[in-house]
Amino acid sequence: MSRTKLAFIAYFAVMASMAMDASAVLVTFIFGDSLTEVGNNNHLRYSLAKSNYPFYGIDFEGGQPTGRFTNGRTIGDIFSAKLGVSSPPPYLSLSPNDDALLQGVNYASGGAGILNETGLYFIQRLSFDDQINYFNKTKDAISAKIGEVAANKLCNKALYFIGLGSNDYVNNFLQPFLPDSQQYTHDEFLELLISTLDQQLTRLYKLGARKIIFHGLSPLGCIPSQRVKSKQGQCLHQVNEWVLAFNARVQKLVASLNQRLPTAGLTFADTYQAVLELINNPAKYGFKVSNTSCCNVASLGGLCLPNSKLCKNRHDYVFWDAFHPSDAANAVLADKLFSSLFSSSPSIAPAPAATR
Repeated sequence: MSRTKLAFIAYFAVMASMAMDASAVLVTFIFGDSLTEVGNNNHLRYSLAKSNYPFYGIDFEGGQPTGRFTNGRTIGDIFSAKLGVSSPPPYLSLSPNDDALLQGVNYASGGAGILNETGLYFIQRLSFDDQINYFNKTKDAISAKIGEVAANKLCNKALYFIGLGSNDYVNNFLQPFLPDSQQYTHDEFLELLISTLDQQLTRLYKLGARKIIFHGLSPLGCIPSQRVKSKQGQCLHQVNEWVLAFNARVQKLVASLNQRLPTAGLTFADTYQAVLELINNPAKYGFKVSNTSCCNVASLGGLCLPNSKLCKNRHDYVFWDAFHPSDAANAVLADKLFSSLFSSSPSIAPAPAATR
């Protein structure tokens, strides 16, 4: 095991124990897309990437839609619970000087990508650059509250969870009518993604981020929205090959940044094989269906609209809609993600209320 990984695990062992102490709180900042969004897009008036309507949130506390793109909790919600802290609120729900900023923020936005042009047809969404800009504003607000030195210390000790890249494929490169798919070969597109991500992660570092988890991509060729493109509903091999190439390059980038940036503690969380195992062997994890979604998404967008028909037992399905895992699957995937970072992982966070 690398020195960086050992230091990272030691750091979070201390942070996890601190989170159990009321006198010390682990601050978390989450950057991402619809897999970790908790409601930012609700505050974007013209955004077409929203899930603030039934049946999203049907298994979340209260049974109401919150802006999460699943029937219950996101991986970020469950990951936070495992660390013993509350899931951070959406940034756009807070006032510019809200005291809640001191406890961590979620900047994730449905449709977001590494590239600014990704998800353009959603009209409004927060790209990774937008999310970093908002983090910059967050740090300024924190500095105004507790002083620059204390703000730098808070940002240095915080945990940063980043999960981006899915939309750069699903809602950009894999769409034949969009410019990037016409302009670039995959090798060229991958170079663009990695060079852009290099600049973005370096900027986050300069703003004070040190302990960063970058969550790699899952086998996108096996999600329902991609399976329907094959004649027999099979996984798209080429898409999965591209995903593996992306993950490999990000892993090298993380290693490079740890060498180049003093005291940087970036870690690449690779759950590709774990997710593929869940999809290929759903019964092993208590599921029955992994090749289609619980919500019958007949719409072009692949989301679960209020007039959609739901499956009888939501716990049987790995996928909630054409893109996103169900709450039950998120619980399994969060556990696997946590296990990939720690030698011993807490048990899966308590499930939401029983299906009604």
